[in-house]
Amino acid sequence: MAKKNTRNTKSRIVAAAWKLFYEHGYDDTTVEEIVEESGTSKGSFYHYFSGKDALLSSLSDLFDDKYSELIPTLPPEQDSFEKLMYLNRELFLMIDNSVSLDLVARLYSSQLITAGAKHLLDHNRVYYKLLRQIIMEGQQRGELRADVSVNEIVKAYALCERALIYDWCICNGEYSLCQYAREMMPVFLAGFRLL
Repeated sequence: MAKKNTRNTKSRIVAAAWKLFYEHGYDDTTVEEIVEESGTSKGSFYHYFSGKDALLSSLSDLFDDKYSELIPTLPPEQDSFEKLMYLNRELFLMIDNSVSLDLVARLYSSQLITAGAKHLLDHNRVYYKLLRQIIMEGQQRGELRADVSVNEIVKAYALCERALIYDWCICNGEYSLCQYAREMMPVFLAGFRLL
């Protein structure tokens, strides 16, 4: 039970922080406002995060929360390639609608210069586990190539997503990330599809 409460407290802090970052901007959001919005305490905040900058890496947690929400919405009979495209569209729609370009750019730049853990590459994330599960299922059902390893297809999928996000950031968000990905992800990954 304590582990669940711990996860809930951290999740509340992360959700509150990203909501405030989106509404007021990263620079104009204080730790005190995050604590108030999350209904937690300053002690709880500093138990999980060394400061506001440490929250940048928690964007991957926010993405994983979105994936966890999407898992029950995946129709079991749906083609695995279409499941992957659905997950991409939903995540990128969330980014378009509720995560500022500045924050995504900060996360990506922090991952380039960090000497510590690269949260976006953590293969224990919900993201990677879900991708592996869908791809393995697709290979077993004859929907995706089996002559390429699950991990290679996962790597290609994640690479395509990161490339699209990176381009969106350097183009200063001049287009809808979700709409562009809807067109490009199937093109980039078509070589893995058998149907």
